[in-house]
Parts: sequence; C-alpha cells; structure tokens
Amino acid sequence: MNLIYGNKNIVLFECKSFFDRLKGFMFTKNINNALLFDKCNSIHTFFMKENIDVIMCDNNNVILFYYKNMGKNKVILPKKGVKKVFETPSNYFDIKIGERMIIK
Repeated sequence: MNLIYGNKNIVLFECKSFFDRLKGFMFTKNINNALLFDKCNSIHTFFMKENIDVIMCDNNNVILFYYKNMGKNKVILPKKGVKKVFETPSNYFDIKIGERMIIK
C-alpha cells in the first residue's frame, strides 16, 4: 500500500496484530515508511529512536489532528472523532487539517 498526500507518497504498512500495534516504530532507526493504526485514537512514543509525524484521521481519512516532529516519551491521549492514526517520518508531508490522506 501507499499513503498519498499532495504530490508525495510513501510505502504504508498496516499494523493489524497486537504485537505490530504495540511495537509500531519502537527501536527503529532510519524510518523510511509509514504505519497505519486502524481503529485507534491515541498513541505513545516510548522507546522511539527517531522523531515522527502523527496524523490522526476520521473514517474517511480526513485529517483531524497533526503532530509534527514528535519526540520520544510522549503520549497523545484519545481524541474524539479519530478512527485512524498514521505515523510517518518526521517532516515528510506538509499537512493541513481538514484535508484528506489517500491510501492506494
């Protein structure tokens, strides 16, 4: 799968299993892809090696919240209306609230 926004795209992996959802990008260096957490409205960045961007969307992939360049040991508490969370390398996309992410 690919995550597309504007004129940029990145390889996207969906975290489906409990272990994949728990691990996310923990202990990962040189992040070069994106992760999708479906049916998710909160995240943490414990044990992260690099900063990431966090994009929180509704069921239609409309961007509701955007956290740019999140460092390690941070928590985003549950957000109302959020159904999906995308994690991407830091500063990969130039995100605007209210626009839509595309998955292909």
